[in-house]
Amino acid sequence: MKQSLFENRHKVEWERFSLTLDGLERGKKTSGASSFPADYRRLCHQLALARERGYSSFLVDSLQQLALRGHQQLYRQRGQLGAKALAFILADFPRLVREQWHFVLAAGLLFFASLIGFTLLVYWFPELIYNLIPAEQVRQMQEMYNPESGHLGRPADRAASEDWVMFGYYVMHNIGIAFQTFASGLLMGVGSAFFLFYNGLVIGAVAGHLTEIGFGQTFWPFVIGHGAFELTAIALAGAAGLKLGWALIAPGRLTRAEALKHAARKSVLLICGVMLFLLIAAFIEAYWSSKNSLAPQTQYLVGAGLWGLVATYLLFAGRTRHAPE
Repeated sequence: MKQSLFENRHKVEWERFSLTLDGLERGKKTSGASSFPADYRRLCHQLALARERGYSSFLVDSLQQLALRGHQQLYRQRGQLGAKALAFILADFPRLVREQWHFVLAAGLLFFASLIGFTLLVYWFPELIYNLIPAEQVRQMQEMYNPESGHLGRPADRAASEDWVMFGYYVMHNIGIAFQTFASGLLMGVGSAFFLFYNGLVIGAVAGHLTEIGFGQTFWPFVIGHGAFELTAIALAGAAGLKLGWALIAPGRLTRAEALKHAARKSVLLICGVMLFLLIAAFIEAYWSSKNSLAPQTQYLVGAGLWGLVATYLLFAGRTRHAPE
């Protein structure tokens, strides 16, 4: 292809890319910012073609300057994205949790009150568990936490799985529960309230039953560590769902659609933090909680430390003015 034809074909594209670069270098958002990475890759391909075909040094140098400026902006944007992600983890997420304390408190009461209450009820009245969980599932739970099973906290069909396989299993399972609890908030918040209460009942029933039959010596050391992140994440997912539901129930002066859109911005950010918590929980569960070689005292000590860490993080992180913005 002749150089003149090549230039005519791509001239408008280069001018548009240059305008986008001008805007990004001045710190302004431009219409081409969203497609910037793809445009940059295309420009690099065109630069390679110009060099390969021996086009004039003026054209090659011009494209090379555009590519150099594009490279600087691309990696500056990636650095900014990393900084924003770090700021969200270190400060913005715990601030958001405290800001939405009404919903967090309501979700926490629904979830943890039902969990603790049904743990005690099933411990005192063992037959209650069969009103909530089928007998076959109860038997499977007993096998998982039997001190002699050799596969603590794992289903029998996954007893020989590698830790990384179990990590993936825990991630998918926990995210499914959290997303269900969050998304059902669109049913005027009733769905989130139901799943918070129901999950609390199920977890409490299992805890009470295993403790009553003498398997508490394996169950409690196993769950105390990852439970700090996992149970907190479920409650926060419910809080995000309740916020969506409340926007539909009491939109104020906004239309329900506008109120829902406004609430969804913060609810989605809460869910981002929930996903982080669930990843941490799955890692601890796969690589720490399930180790039979660990002494219960060690697991209790570490578990108590993790609960303290989660509480301290949510209550105090991001309070100082020096926290990342």
